[in-house]
Amino acid sequence: MKRWTTILREYRHHPNEFARELFAPLPSRYDFLSALLSLGQDRRWRSAMVNRVVGSRPSLILDVACGPCGVTRKLAKRTRAHVIGLDQSEEMLRQGRANVARVGMVDRISLVLGRGEQLPFADGTFDALTFTYLLRYVEDPAATLRELARVVKPGGVLASLEFAVPERPIWRIAWWFYTRAILPVAGYITGAKPWWDVGRFLGPSISRHYSTYSVPWTVEAWGRAGIDHVECRSMSLGGGLVMSGYRTG
Repeated sequence: MKRWTTILREYRHHPNEFARELFAPLPSRYDFLSALLSLGQDRRWRSAMVNRVVGSRPSLILDVACGPCGVTRKLAKRTRAHVIGLDQSEEMLRQGRANVARVGMVDRISLVLGRGEQLPFADGTFDALTFTYLLRYVEDPAATLRELARVVKPGGVLASLEFAVPERPIWRIAWWFYTRAILPVAGYITGAKPWWDVGRFLGPSISRHYSTYSVPWTVEAWGRAGIDHVECRSMSLGGGLVMSGYRTG
């Protein structure tokens, strides 16, 4: 087993590679255990993010960091758009293809291997874009936001979901205890060592991210990336954060 200092060093210096290794064993039970270990809140958060997109009636949507296509399928179900899911993990995309085929959406969803920091699409390709739990796994969140905005048409919607740290002290203490003590053990019981690793990593990584990139900083970064009317919705006592905005012309 790697020492915790080694894990944090790998995460800090090579976040892409670290994420690929961390999530490689997880795809088959990812959606189920994400819902279970978040006490059902993950599904609410994803639905809230998708709600920010459907009203714009997009024809073509890009879902970045799509994983096994939980959000991708929601977007296809709730809009008439063709949805492209992009992820850097071949294992996640393999599971995503199986999930898409199982619900009969192969004609509505396409999957692409790629990174959010370097999208293989032309400027202004998409009517809308979503990304989920992405910014903690990139070296430069501001540059990544600029790249995400680049491929969206002027006036198109961008929406995101990220974990967050509760602001109120009482909920922050409860969140800290859950993420440091309960989550790793629950992950191990329900998903064995791979989910123990995720549970052990998750809380410290969220705290570390927001100590460097606060929510106000992130809102400003969205604006500098060319995204206007940025809105934030704190959910589940501050444990989840849904953001959205519109690509400027």
